[in-house]
Amino acid sequence: MAPTCFFALYWLPLMLAAAARGAEEEGGGGCLGSQKCGHLNISSPFWITQGQADKPCGRLDFQVYCNYSTGVATLRSSTDTGFDIINISYGDRTMLVFDVHKLARLNSSTGCSIPVFNTFAKLPVTFTISPSNHNLVFYNCTKAPPAEQQQKLGLVETRCGNNTFARLGGRYDGEGDYDKYYLEGCSRNSTVFSPVLKPPDGKANASRYVELVRGGFLITWGNLPPPVPPPPELPVTSSGKFTLPASLKG
Repeated sequence: MAPTCFFALYWLPLMLAAAARGAEEEGGGGCLGSQKCGHLNISSPFWITQGQADKPCGRLDFQVYCNYSTGVATLRSSTDTGFDIINISYGDRTMLVFDVHKLARLNSSTGCSIPVFNTFAKLPVTFTISPSNHNLVFYNCTKAPPAEQQQKLGLVETRCGNNTFARLGGRYDGEGDYDKYYLEGCSRNSTVFSPVLKPPDGKANASRYVELVRGGFLITWGNLPPPVPPPPELPVTSSGKFTLPASLKG
């Protein structure tokens, strides 16, 4: 096979893959300018999808599902239950969301249990948890910490029982908080961090853990990279064969 034809056959799949990737991430401008979901305006870079079969028209991390019957918008997440959106500030690039999974587990009337996933592990990498949030820490312990320690740290036993506790800490610091909040007798692997905002009344403590989770937390997104440029087209001769640009010929 001639070198020119071989190179063209090798290059063409790469070009098509790049084009498909660009279409998935950018959607080729196919997203609607702005849509309503309840009281929210869903605008670029966010876009609304109605089902798994829908063709992506924007970046997947900004995909939003809208339940039009309830007016609830949910941000795409790495788990089945994502983050419900409370408010969006496009100018500040911030969004107030709450973790549906955590609230459902804590509120369950039949199978109450503390959360099992750290929020930072579920959130799409495009977003950053704002340092304006505080740490709400959940512990699963083999035995209850001493009463004096509970009082000193503000530990509150959750309604789920079985030596599970909640603690409201300082400013959120992600994965770096493990050592700071370690408790003897409480499994490190079962210690879960949930960012929360202090309520408007300023009266925040661990006993209000369900209310704090429901109140949500702030996430931010930065400047997005430019769209993926379309791959260059290979010129085709009258015989239907690809020819290499002069710059690529040896």
